[in-house]
Amino acid sequence: MAESKMYISQTELENHKKPGDLWISIQGKIYDVTEWSREHPGGALPLLNLAGQDATDAFVAYHPGLAWQYLDKFFTGYYLKDYSVSEVSKDFRKLAAEFSKMGLFEKKEHGTGILLCIIALLFSISVYGVLCSNSALVHLLSGALLGFSWIQSGWIGHDSGHYQVMSSRKFNRVAQILTGNCLAGISIGWWKWNHNAHHIACNSLEFDPDLQHMPIFAVSSKLFSSLTSYFYERKMNFDSIARFLISYQHWTFYPVMCFARINLFAQSFLFLFSKRKVPNRGQEILGILVYWTWFPLLVSCLPNWGERLMFVVASFSVTGIQHVQFCLNHFSSSVYVGPPSGNNWFEKQTDGTLDIVCSSWMDWFHGGLQFQIEHHLFPRLPRCHLRKVSPFVQELCKKHNLQYDTASFWKANVMTIETLRSAALQARILSNPIPKNLVWEAVNTHG
Repeated sequence: MAESKMYISQTELENHKKPGDLWISIQGKIYDVTEWSREHPGGALPLLNLAGQDATDAFVAYHPGLAWQYLDKFFTGYYLKDYSVSEVSKDFRKLAAEFSKMGLFEKKEHGTGILLCIIALLFSISVYGVLCSNSALVHLLSGALLGFSWIQSGWIGHDSGHYQVMSSRKFNRVAQILTGNCLAGISIGWWKWNHNAHHIACNSLEFDPDLQHMPIFAVSSKLFSSLTSYFYERKMNFDSIARFLISYQHWTFYPVMCFARINLFAQSFLFLFSKRKVPNRGQEILGILVYWTWFPLLVSCLPNWGERLMFVVASFSVTGIQHVQFCLNHFSSSVYVGPPSGNNWFEKQTDGTLDIVCSSWMDWFHGGLQFQIEHHLFPRLPRCHLRKVSPFVQELCKKHNLQYDTASFWKANVMTIETLRSAALQARILSNPIPKNLVWEAVNTHG
């Protein structure tokens, strides 16, 4: 006689979503991932954010087919009562399976090797310009080239955090440390921790760290309620300082982006020297020390403090282009308050993301971010295939009447500034309920 299945309700499942008690549903089977969260390669945070609900779509998006065989050891013996799959999720899973059959997740072509050569060339020219020329103009251009090398290293760091860009995991790790920690001074461990949280909770004001820039920026007036950041584990206070800074954020956006990498330096240090578990902490710290050895030495080789400052500003400002690109894909898209939901995971990814329309010859410039919707739906997919799969994603969105937002690079910049300006004006209204006079009203109405 066949053994009858044991079921639990969705309400009962939701009782298991706190640290030390994490249950998730995958295809209607209930798994206890409490212990696994300590060893999970993607960190504990994605499991914590999706605990107490069905996480099948997120699991499909982030794990290769081989991962399914390891689930059984976490199976609780329970099944989710009244488990059902939406038509959107069915089509998404079919599409993921089709891409897998086509071998797209494994075919990485030769882009990374070429890119590493380009980074080495840019870096070498920059160093040569500093050491072998007395021209201030050459030194300025050398700073700009170094900035471009950091941008390209950022794309490798981003890609290698999602999938294996090299021939083996060992070489993948070497590429991460060299291009991230050693060359750019940014911890790849911090990047993965931060970026995984962003992907899982795309455009959640409380759970997505990429939208938590108080008191400098606020993309929505909903942040004026002093929401809690569950990523940073602190309250994002909308106080008088935040109100003032946000009131002018549409003017300060580009200048701040020119020096945004300073924040990445700070976040890397805070992460590496925190009490949290950091995989390969020693490697990470050693890589950061390499950066803070060669970069100050290179700057010190310039003849005077004026040129040194010019070199640093030029390199940081050029890299600011990449920081702007990171913002364009999400700042002007829909946001929400609360934790991410596994039941409408596909819809949340498309609602909170914007694609950048560009010709194929400009793909090098955007580093895959121009197909941000496709990337968020299939994060393991090498960026060389994103343009190829884009029509399939568009067709799926059209079939289910879902958003698939696109804009040119310039239009996306305009949309981002408009979003920041709208929030800025609302912040000003809160700080000045009654205009002092007509001049004040006229100036502030027009930003």
